[in-house]
Amino acid sequence: MNWQDWLTVWVNIDRVALGFGTTVLFFTVGTVTAFIGGCLLVYLMEGQPNFLKRSLRSALDLLRTLPFLIVLYLLYYGLPQLGIRLSAWSAGMIALSAYHASYYAEILRGARVALPQGQMESAKAHGFTPFKMYYRILLPQMVLRSGPLFGNQLVGCLKDTAFLSIITIFELTAAANDLQQVHFIPMQAFIVVIALYWCISLILEKALRSMGSYAKHRGLSYE
Repeated sequence: MNWQDWLTVWVNIDRVALGFGTTVLFFTVGTVTAFIGGCLLVYLMEGQPNFLKRSLRSALDLLRTLPFLIVLYLLYYGLPQLGIRLSAWSAGMIALSAYHASYYAEILRGARVALPQGQMESAKAHGFTPFKMYYRILLPQMVLRSGPLFGNQLVGCLKDTAFLSIITIFELTAAANDLQQVHFIPMQAFIVVIALYWCISLILEKALRSMGSYAKHRGLSYE
């Protein structure tokens, strides 16, 4: 490695910045929509099991058994055979959101099972509707109790954005690959990418630590 190779990276930093912005966008939107979707899925599975709830649970189990890359391929390359054509951005966002929503749902469902049943009985006695009881009483506790698992899922979602280059989305890994193919500097390009992924992970870790402190303050510590 020499300084000229690093200079090449600096000259092309706009390409890296473009890929970094795309990665952050997909990660942020995908994580938020996946979390909201997971919360809704857990609510839909509340109550006595029936055919629809069992079918939903089976669909989520099936989705979690598939590698993310397979889901991405099916949406972008498989759906056109059925007459449904999605843009690369739409397919990538839907795949990222749906895939990780199934994991968030399972994480929250596990936290839900651990909550005392007496809370539900008390809420019903005070006139809470099922939805109000869920988002006012149950959901906050489920989220605060799931901090470490959320951390793993966030990192997993961040890493899965690298697969988006397979469907022609120019994200961070694609930017590094572009640099090393054009200028033959794989080491420098991917060192920069690693540093940027690491920075995002450090920010996530800081946010989760703050969440842990809040949970501890509320008596729901997971540390």
